[in-house]
Amino acid sequence: MVYSIVVPAHNEEKSIRPLYETVKEIMVNLSGDWELILVDDGSDDGTCKQIKEIAVKDERVKLIKFRRKFGQTAAWSAGFDWASGEYVIVLDADLQNDPTDIPGMLAKMDGEGWDVISGWRKDRKDDGLLKLGSKIGNWVHRAVTGEKIHDHGCSLKIYRREALVDLELYGEMHRYITALLSWKGFRVGEMVVKHHERKYGRTNYSIKKKMKGFLDLLVVKFWIQYSARPMHFFGTIGMIFIVAGFILGGVLGGLWLFRVIGLANRSTPLLAVLLVLLGFQFLLTGVLADVVAHTYYSTKKAYSIKEVEGFETSALERG
Repeated sequence: MVYSIVVPAHNEEKSIRPLYETVKEIMVNLSGDWELILVDDGSDDGTCKQIKEIAVKDERVKLIKFRRKFGQTAAWSAGFDWASGEYVIVLDADLQNDPTDIPGMLAKMDGEGWDVISGWRKDRKDDGLLKLGSKIGNWVHRAVTGEKIHDHGCSLKIYRREALVDLELYGEMHRYITALLSWKGFRVGEMVVKHHERKYGRTNYSIKKKMKGFLDLLVVKFWIQYSARPMHFFGTIGMIFIVAGFILGGVLGGLWLFRVIGLANRSTPLLAVLLVLLGFQFLLTGVLADVVAHTYYSTKKAYSIKEVEGFETSALERG
């Protein structure tokens, strides 16, 4: 298998068939076998039915159906686990990404030696509020991670298979895959791609998802900069609290010793003790919580599959 196209879909029954027809038209003109993996992320409309009807007629179409909605990150993770192509191509099911950009991205990827190439929706067709939120998000992303690509939120991306080995995804981490891969040493490129207005349904993005994504960005920042030396990060913050607590306590103690002030009925001594305790407890809790979460998601998947169709072997059998 040369190409695996992974497409998450949630309530996209009207988009599935035109998406399949466009992808098929593009892929049959490329040399090499291909598969289209459609991940039904807990849809409650006719999305799964549409996928099954197409899969019956075309064995290159594969279905992964979740028991409930687990989110885009889990859908991508499932698609990556089951993909067998040398190149893994990802795009949205809402027809806003244009599959006709795939051949150009592949050519640029091979010609310039990129391990990953990401689409850049330079001329976005979303409404003004969503476009503004995306611009702010991209600016924050570049400022925090140091990554140079303009549009980290564009779903249209192509990965060499080796780049996805040992990639651990959870939360809203799909937005930061390129940052994580850059940190691992893979070369990430970018290409301007077409973007279309949504024809059917409504967007699944919201302010709540943006907030969750920002919190995951902080985790990504930590792993990029401090994963090999976490105590440099946590220790610095802890020492600030501890030193502040000892300075405050020392000043209060000196003033009390020289009879400048009395400590009776004052809350500042308690504040000094609290700062010292926070320096140890708050940061230790953060370390333990992050270690537990990272360990959990390295051994368990962030999704539960109800059924799969069209695969010759299981993900476990393929290793």
